[in-house]
Amino acid sequence: MEYRMVIMYVEIGCFVTCLCGWILVCSTLPTEYWTFSEVGTVVMTTGNYYSNLWRDCVSDTTGVSDCKEYPSMLALPVYLHALRALVICAVITGFFGGVLTLIGMKCTKIGGSEIINSRVAFSGGITYLVSGFCGMITYSWWANRVVTQFVDPNYMDQKFELGAAVFIGWGGSILLLSGGTVLTYFSGKEGLPSRLSKGPRRPASYATARTRRTYMHPPPSSRVTLVPPLYYSDGRSQTTRGTTKTAPIQSWDTFV
Repeated sequence: MEYRMVIMYVEIGCFVTCLCGWILVCSTLPTEYWTFSEVGTVVMTTGNYYSNLWRDCVSDTTGVSDCKEYPSMLALPVYLHALRALVICAVITGFFGGVLTLIGMKCTKIGGSEIINSRVAFSGGITYLVSGFCGMITYSWWANRVVTQFVDPNYMDQKFELGAAVFIGWGGSILLLSGGTVLTYFSGKEGLPSRLSKGPRRPASYATARTRRTYMHPPPSSRVTLVPPLYYSDGRSQTTRGTTKTAPIQSWDTFV
C-alpha cells in the first residue's frame, strides 16, 4: 500500500474520531445530569435534584419534574462563568476543526496541492486539540469542585455527586485529543518543512574559497630530492631542487 493511501486512511480515521468526540461534548450541553442528589429516606417521598451549568431541576417519585434557570447572571460565581466560556469554546473550535480537516483531507481534493492540504489538515488538528483541552478543563474543574464539596466534612449545604454528563464529556474530550494529536503529527510531518541543519549556517566568505590548485597533490611515484649546491666562478652558490621519479615495484622478485 502506498504511503499516500495510508495517510488518507489515517486522516479519515482521525476525522471520524474527532467528530464523535465533538458530538459527545455537544450532547452534554442540554443535559441536566451534571450533578445529582437524592433527598429522603422513604421511597414514596424521595426527591431527586440535578443541575448543570444553566439550570437547577428537581423531580419526585411521581414523575413530576421542574427546572428553573439561574435567576441572575451577574450573581453567579466566577467559576461558573469560566466553565460556560470553556465549554462554548470547545464546541466552536471543534466545529471549525471539522471544517478545516474536511478541506485539508487528501480524499476531498478541495485545498489544492499536497502541501497546502497538509497544512490545512495540520491547522484542523491543532483546532481539535484546543477543543479537547477546553472540554477536558471544563469537566475536570466541575468534577473537582463537586468531589471537594462532597468529601469536605465542614460543608453543610446539600451535597451532590457526579452525573452522567461529566463522564460523557470526558470521553468526548479524550477522543478529540487523541484524534487531533495523530492528525497533527502526520499532517505536520508532511506539510511543514524540516530543517536540514539545526545550527546556524555559516555565511560564505572569500577566505574559505577552494580552488583546483588547493586539491592538487604530487603523484605517489615522485620523490623530491635535493641536488648539491652549484658553485660559480665568482663565489656564488645556489641550491637547486630536482625531482626524480621511481618506478613502482611490480613484484617481490623484482625487488629482490
